[in-house]
Amino acid sequence: MKPITFIRANKTKHGGAEVYLSRLSEALREKGITHRVVHSRIPKWLPSWVRVLRFNADVCRQKSDDELYFSLERISCADIYRAGDGVHRVFVDVEQKSMLNPLHTVYMMLEKRCFNNAKRIIANSKMIKRQIIETYDIDAQKVAVVYNGIKLETVDREAAKERLMQEFMWEENDMLFLYVGSGFKRKGVREFLQILSKLKGKRFRAFVVGKEKRMDEYRALAKALGLSGKVYFTGARDDVKDFYAISDIFLFPTHYEPFSNVVLEAMWFENAVFTTRQNGASEILDKACIMENPNDTAVVKKIEALFTNPEKLAKMKADNKAQAGCFSIEKNVEETLRVINEVVR
Repeated sequence: MKPITFIRANKTKHGGAEVYLSRLSEALREKGITHRVVHSRIPKWLPSWVRVLRFNADVCRQKSDDELYFSLERISCADIYRAGDGVHRVFVDVEQKSMLNPLHTVYMMLEKRCFNNAKRIIANSKMIKRQIIETYDIDAQKVAVVYNGIKLETVDREAAKERLMQEFMWEENDMLFLYVGSGFKRKGVREFLQILSKLKGKRFRAFVVGKEKRMDEYRALAKALGLSGKVYFTGARDDVKDFYAISDIFLFPTHYEPFSNVVLEAMWFENAVFTTRQNGASEILDKACIMENPNDTAVVKKIEALFTNPEKLAKMKADNKAQAGCFSIEKNVEETLRVINEVVR
């Protein structure tokens, strides 16, 4: 097999694609498969659209015939492109982004070339495969669906609970809600707070874990919605697994998400999970747990029903853990290598 070069511009501990790439790389090393990872070295003081074009030019200029380019970035010379960021043209429409921003024009130009030039495309959900085909008229046979995979780790729940309880303080019988993600607007923190503000019949606390530049605005919104003292905005954390381990309900009313790892992780750590149809990860959830859109208030009654039915909540948690167990990083690597072998053989 040719040496594999993975392409991803950003290098961070918290981004979904970056975390996935780290796990994939670790699994490949364990299999003894030769590969390297290329990140951008373009100066960050340059405009974002310039950095994107420069990165594309740099990686394509350096490509040799002896290596296989597996890109997690929209580049014009990928052999295999994993569309983990979804379809930017769809994202622009969903978020009603201004086309006066040249970054969107550049992304869509590279996206079209990437989809057309790549030998194979990996979509991480059926939703994204459908959007690729419909938006860019790509042959369906060219697009493989490989769902995300996670490390099926364990956490000492009691130790996590004891430590976090000392930090945040809540009552033993409180229902614990969780949101994990950065980029609060797209991923539905406003809607998360609005849903919480409508809940009745049970004391609860909620954790919002993730990075956000406009954090003060969301704190102010929580206060305006009567959630003061009920919602903890933690910022980015390295101990996210502990938050999954102590929580009861993971609520993720995102506007657009190709397939969020956080849903899989919450399921594995035995949370009841609710997310939107606009999240590719909804494809592995029970239909009753899928919101039609971020403003689907029907979820309020569904959550309140769990307040008075602990047996149902416990079953949902157990079922989610069993379902998530089918989506290990090892299975993802196996299916990804199958696509790679189809290209190199």
